[in-house]
Amino acid sequence: MSKSLKRVEAALAAAGLPARIVEAEAETRTAERAAAAAGCALDQIVKSIIFRGETTGHVVLFLTAGGNRVDPDRASAAAGQPLGRADADLVRRETGFAIGGVAPIGHLTPPRCFIDPRLLEFDTVWAAAGTPRHIFAIDPNRLVQICGATPAAFTG
Repeated sequence: MSKSLKRVEAALAAAGLPARIVEAEAETRTAERAAAAAGCALDQIVKSIIFRGETTGHVVLFLTAGGNRVDPDRASAAAGQPLGRADADLVRRETGFAIGGVAPIGHLTPPRCFIDPRLLEFDTVWAAAGTPRHIFAIDPNRLVQICGATPAAFTG
Protein backbone atom coordinates (compact mmCIF):
# COMPACT_ATOMS: atom_id res chain seq x y z
CA MET A 1 0.00 0.00 0.00
CA SER A 2 1.35 3.43 -0.91
CA LYS A 3 2.29 6.02 1.71
CA SER A 4 -0.25 8.41 0.19
CA LEU A 5 -3.09 5.92 0.49
CA LYS A 6 -2.07 5.16 4.09
CA ARG A 7 -2.22 8.88 4.95
CA VAL A 8 -5.76 9.13 3.56
CA GLU A 9 -6.82 6.04 5.54
CA ALA A 10 -5.24 7.51 8.68
CA ALA A 11 -7.00 10.87 8.15
CA LEU A 12 -10.36 9.11 7.77
CA ALA A 13 -9.70 7.02 10.90
CA ALA A 14 -8.65 10.12 12.88
CA ALA A 15 -11.96 11.72 11.90
CA GLY A 16 -13.82 8.62 13.12
CA LEU A 17 -14.95 7.66 9.64
CA PRO A 18 -14.90 4.22 8.06
CA ALA A 19 -12.51 3.95 5.14
CA ARG A 20 -14.79 3.44 2.13
CA ILE A 21 -11.86 3.40 -0.29
CA VAL A 22 -12.35 1.80 -3.69
CA GLU A 23 -9.61 0.68 -6.04
CA ALA A 24 -10.69 1.26 -9.62
CA GLU A 25 -9.71 -1.05 -12.46
CA ALA A 26 -8.41 1.93 -14.44
CA GLU A 27 -6.95 5.27 -13.46
CA THR A 28 -9.38 7.86 -12.10
CA ARG A 29 -7.34 10.94 -13.02
CA THR A 30 -10.37 12.60 -14.65
CA ALA A 31 -13.71 13.36 -13.05
CA GLU A 32 -15.44 11.36 -15.79
CA ARG A 33 -13.37 8.25 -15.07
CA ALA A 34 -13.81 8.64 -11.31
CA ALA A 35 -17.60 8.98 -11.72
CA ALA A 36 -17.69 5.84 -13.85
CA ALA A 37 -15.65 3.93 -11.25
CA ALA A 38 -17.85 5.16 -8.37
CA GLY A 39 -21.13 4.76 -10.25
CA CYS A 40 -22.16 8.30 -9.39
CA ALA A 41 -23.03 11.60 -11.06
CA LEU A 42 -20.16 13.69 -12.42
CA ASP A 43 -20.80 16.50 -9.93
CA GLN A 44 -20.41 14.04 -7.02
CA ILE A 45 -16.71 13.84 -7.83
CA VAL A 46 -14.50 16.11 -5.74
CA LYS A 47 -11.74 17.58 -7.89
CA SER A 48 -8.73 18.82 -5.90
CA ILE A 49 -7.43 21.88 -7.73
CA ILE A 50 -4.28 23.40 -6.31
CA PHE A 51 -2.88 26.87 -6.88
CA ARG A 52 0.19 28.61 -5.50
CA GLY A 53 -0.63 31.63 -3.36
CA GLU A 54 1.49 34.41 -4.83
CA THR A 55 1.55 36.28 -1.50
CA THR A 56 2.25 33.33 0.79
CA GLY A 57 4.08 30.99 -1.59
CA HIS A 58 2.02 28.08 -0.23
CA VAL A 59 -0.57 25.92 -1.92
CA VAL A 60 -4.26 26.78 -1.75
CA LEU A 61 -6.71 23.92 -2.31
CA PHE A 62 -10.02 24.29 -4.12
CA LEU A 63 -12.44 21.36 -3.94
CA THR A 64 -14.85 21.58 -6.82
CA ALA A 65 -17.64 19.47 -8.27
CA GLY A 66 -16.60 17.26 -11.18
CA GLY A 67 -18.57 19.18 -13.79
CA ASN A 68 -17.41 22.62 -12.65
CA ARG A 69 -14.27 24.56 -13.51
CA VAL A 70 -12.38 26.84 -11.17
CA ASP A 71 -12.35 30.44 -12.35
CA PRO A 72 -8.87 31.78 -11.46
CA ASP A 73 -10.09 35.34 -10.83
CA ARG A 74 -12.92 34.19 -8.55
CA ALA A 75 -10.54 31.78 -6.79
CA SER A 76 -8.05 34.61 -6.20
CA ALA A 77 -10.85 36.76 -4.78
CA ALA A 78 -11.90 33.94 -2.42
CA ALA A 79 -8.31 33.34 -1.33
CA GLY A 80 -7.66 37.05 -0.84
CA GLN A 81 -4.43 36.89 -2.83
CA PRO A 82 -3.29 36.45 -6.41
CA LEU A 83 -2.99 32.78 -7.35
CA GLY A 84 -0.60 31.16 -9.79
CA ARG A 85 0.29 27.73 -11.09
CA ALA A 86 1.51 25.30 -8.45
CA ASP A 87 4.26 23.15 -9.92
CA ALA A 88 4.56 19.43 -9.23
CA ASP A 89 7.42 19.90 -6.74
CA LEU A 90 5.49 22.40 -4.61
CA VAL A 91 2.39 20.19 -4.67
CA ARG A 92 4.38 17.12 -3.61
CA ARG A 93 6.37 18.99 -0.94
CA GLU A 94 3.36 20.57 0.76
CA THR A 95 0.66 17.94 0.25
CA GLY A 96 2.68 14.73 -0.04
CA PHE A 97 0.66 13.78 -3.11
CA ALA A 98 1.56 13.65 -6.78
CA ILE A 99 -0.55 15.61 -9.22
CA GLY A 100 -3.34 13.31 -10.43
CA GLY A 101 -3.92 11.70 -7.04
CA VAL A 102 -4.20 14.67 -4.68
CA ALA A 103 -6.65 13.82 -1.94
CA PRO A 104 -8.56 16.52 -0.07
CA ILE A 105 -7.31 15.05 3.24
CA GLY A 106 -4.09 13.55 4.59
CA HIS A 107 -1.81 16.40 3.53
CA LEU A 108 1.68 16.75 4.98
CA THR A 109 0.90 20.41 5.62
CA PRO A 110 -2.87 21.09 5.69
CA PRO A 111 -3.51 23.81 3.10
CA ARG A 112 -5.99 26.64 3.18
CA CYS A 113 -9.05 25.05 1.59
CA PHE A 114 -12.20 26.21 -0.18
CA ILE A 115 -15.15 24.07 -1.30
CA ASP A 116 -17.61 24.46 -4.16
CA PRO A 117 -21.15 24.77 -2.69
CA ARG A 118 -22.38 22.42 -5.44
CA LEU A 119 -20.72 19.51 -3.60
CA LEU A 120 -22.81 20.28 -0.50
CA GLU A 121 -26.00 19.43 -2.41
CA PHE A 122 -25.19 15.69 -2.25
CA ASP A 123 -25.40 13.15 0.57
CA THR A 124 -22.21 11.48 -0.64
CA VAL A 125 -19.30 12.66 -2.76
CA TRP A 126 -16.20 10.81 -4.01
CA ALA A 127 -12.62 12.07 -3.87
CA ALA A 128 -9.12 10.91 -4.77
CA ALA A 129 -7.55 8.77 -2.06
CA GLY A 130 -3.92 9.56 -2.78
CA THR A 131 -3.30 7.49 -5.90
CA PRO A 132 -4.56 7.68 -9.48
CA ARG A 133 -6.58 4.46 -8.92
CA HIS A 134 -8.13 4.95 -5.47
CA ILE A 135 -11.19 7.01 -4.51
CA PHE A 136 -13.24 7.28 -1.33
CA ALA A 137 -16.81 8.19 -0.45
CA ILE A 138 -17.65 10.79 2.18
CA ASP A 139 -20.48 13.03 3.36
CA PRO A 140 -19.52 16.47 1.98
CA ASN A 141 -20.35 18.18 5.27
CA ARG A 142 -17.85 15.91 7.05
CA LEU A 143 -15.33 16.73 4.33
CA VAL A 144 -15.79 20.43 5.13
CA GLN A 145 -15.13 19.71 8.81
CA ILE A 146 -12.07 17.55 8.21
CA CYS A 147 -10.50 19.97 5.71
CA GLY A 148 -11.55 23.14 7.48
CA ALA A 149 -12.91 24.14 4.08
CA THR A 150 -14.70 27.40 3.46
CA PRO A 151 -17.63 27.31 1.02
CA ALA A 152 -17.00 29.90 -1.70
CA ALA A 153 -18.21 30.82 -5.17
CA PHE A 154 -15.05 30.28 -7.22
CA THR A 155 -16.38 28.43 -10.26
CA GLY A 156 -17.27 29.97 -13.56
